[in-house]
Amino acid sequence: MKGNVIVGQSGGPTAVINSSLAGVFKTAMERGYNKVYGMRYGILGFLDEQYVDLSDYIKNELDLELLRKTPSCFLGTCRYKLPGIHEDIEIYEKIFALLDKLNIEVFIYIGGNDSMDTIKKLSDYALLTGATQRFVGCPKTIDNDLAITDHTPGFGSAAKYIATSTKEVIRDAMGFSYKKKNVTIIEIMGRNAGWLVGSSALSRQEECSGPDYIYLPEVTFDIDSFMSNIEETLKKKDVIVIAVSEGIKTADGTYVSEVATGGASTDAFGHIQLTGTAAYLASLVHQKLGIKTRAVELSSLQRSAAHLASKIDVDEAFAVGGATVKAADEGSSGVMVVIERVSDDPYQSTTNVYDVHRIANGEKLVPREWINEAGDYVTKEFVDYVLPLIKGSSPPIMVEGLPRHLVINSQGFKFGKESKEKNK
Repeated sequence: MKGNVIVGQSGGPTAVINSSLAGVFKTAMERGYNKVYGMRYGILGFLDEQYVDLSDYIKNELDLELLRKTPSCFLGTCRYKLPGIHEDIEIYEKIFALLDKLNIEVFIYIGGNDSMDTIKKLSDYALLTGATQRFVGCPKTIDNDLAITDHTPGFGSAAKYIATSTKEVIRDAMGFSYKKKNVTIIEIMGRNAGWLVGSSALSRQEECSGPDYIYLPEVTFDIDSFMSNIEETLKKKDVIVIAVSEGIKTADGTYVSEVATGGASTDAFGHIQLTGTAAYLASLVHQKLGIKTRAVELSSLQRSAAHLASKIDVDEAFAVGGATVKAADEGSSGVMVVIERVSDDPYQSTTNVYDVHRIANGEKLVPREWINEAGDYVTKEFVDYVLPLIKGSSPPIMVEGLPRHLVINSQGFKFGKESKEKNK
């Protein structure tokens, strides 16, 4: 009989990360693995022996479907950087002792760049020591900045939410346009890669002009040029909507958000915490031009809006989760599953595996030729790349008008009359 699989989720969540988890569970059961354990709060929780048997929560097809459509990380997540093997070997000894204790054959980590660093280090340690466990990375990130793979699960749904929200923000701004000039600035996630902010261009359709300007982190942000664009455009129209990445930088490499806050705090991987870019720019425009401005920060909704998930994204995330188990079952280790685009019309994709050493700690940016010469919008090639990924809907399972989610320890919640009595 085969041993067990353990799976964890790491980094920022997405609207479809649990669809990948469902794919891992289903495929592992189909391939004859004994148990599928889930790490609570990623590798950091696993070090404290925090894990669950997923069979306790996924008992039937309805549970599996609920998991597929539940946002955020079902298992909990973390941002934790494993030290190098020679920096703290005791951590590796502890991890592998736990893997042996649980009879783990396959270790799967669902995450982005930093999570693939974990897969790389663990597979390297296994090679160094002769451990037999296999380590496979399952891609996830709304930022779409993982190398090699055509795109990442989570990006399509985030792009769909951003394009939809941009259209709605534009409609809202237009409603106040009578004899009043106004500027709305939408702040969108992405750090160093502009895939998400560029997706706001998809809002440009027959009945919607889309944002007037889009500023990506791949191009140096010039405040004077930004202000000049606004002043010139206000001569032609009363309402301006601008999409900016949270990660735009000035010529000296300073994040605009750092200018806004006067400093920077960092996470476990040394990433600067980015926020306040739109608020700062909106305030600047108001001060200089004396017109009404508004800052809209989409924030965590970009990665948690499962009610607006792309069907393509949900289905690919599930397939990629299954492909990780298949890859490990067939002997692969130290790899990440990648998505390969077969065609755009009709859209088709397939999966493959690739050496995680070529992916971990890398970063895929928007090609400069997919950004216009002025650096304030994306090209048709960009839109053509993203558009297939937002297609189709995957509505949640609704109960009393609201989406139902699968959660750990949900047995503790009471509904209906019991809930009302408890809350009196």
